[in-house]
Amino acid sequence: MQITVIMPAFNEEQGIGAVLRGLTESPHFGTDIDIIVAANGCTDDTAGVARSCGVRVLEITTPSKIAALNAADEIATGDVRIYLDADMAVPVELLRELAAAIAEPGVEAAAPRPVIDAADSSWPVRAYYRINARLPVFKGRLFGRGLIALSAAARARFTHFPDIIADDMFLDAVVRSTEKRDVDLPVRVVAPRRTGELVRRVARSRAGNAEFWHFVRTDPRGAELALDPVPGSSPWSWLSRVVGTSPGLFPAAFCYVAITVAAELKRRSPGWNVRTGWGRPGGGDPGRNTGDNDPQSAVETSGGGRGSRS
Repeated sequence: MQITVIMPAFNEEQGIGAVLRGLTESPHFGTDIDIIVAANGCTDDTAGVARSCGVRVLEITTPSKIAALNAADEIATGDVRIYLDADMAVPVELLRELAAAIAEPGVEAAAPRPVIDAADSSWPVRAYYRINARLPVFKGRLFGRGLIALSAAARARFTHFPDIIADDMFLDAVVRSTEKRDVDLPVRVVAPRRTGELVRRVARSRAGNAEFWHFVRTDPRGAELALDPVPGSSPWSWLSRVVGTSPGLFPAAFCYVAITVAAELKRRSPGWNVRTGWGRPGGGDPGRNTGDNDPQSAVETSGGGRGSRS
């Protein structure tokens, strides 16, 4: 089974080399894995560093993750497509486990188990994720992990990624719930260090969630998606399904609510641009999953979760 890894990258010169070498220099790496780095709108040497690691590189002038995904998909030929964030280090064995899951009859998509790393984060950020990481919206879903594996057959269900922020929510809706598999191997998702960074991330995710549902309602391609409800999901799931069953989390709930409210105020503030509302100094694709797309909070707190089209 041939695996194509598609890695959009925006100003990732500082870290992409270590990520790629962790794959290409592994004794388990082989000719069955093809890595395509789509450097989009970079102002640093992301493309040069990627080439030095022996992978295929596309250079796109537009700083757009969606443009990068679509350009890389045009030259991808693998039986399995793995969409991987450029700052996410994963072992080769995980890529093959995802491909093996998709090889099972009836499986068209797979994702690993996310583990939130908030060890270097401020206490409000850690408190927020004590609630956020327990939300039921993650179970059986593909988003929020920075890593999604899709079969070639599932990828053939659409021509191009739509120009929306929540590309991982789109992929989640391309396949039905019965076609997804959770692979019980961890993938590290790094939490923001500072509260302000988290507020920007949640604001962007809420905007992305709203944009996704607008796409579903207004675009013919959205109407064709395999939308399926999240069991127990509602705007109050954080209270009923998390805090209500673990009263010890009640103090953390205050941080969760405060950060969510602050994010919504930022999203609605004049002059805030959802396309540039997130970014880390010196790098970070404005559309990368680990940096901004956090559907855990977006879905559960926006009032229009995955179980509804409104």
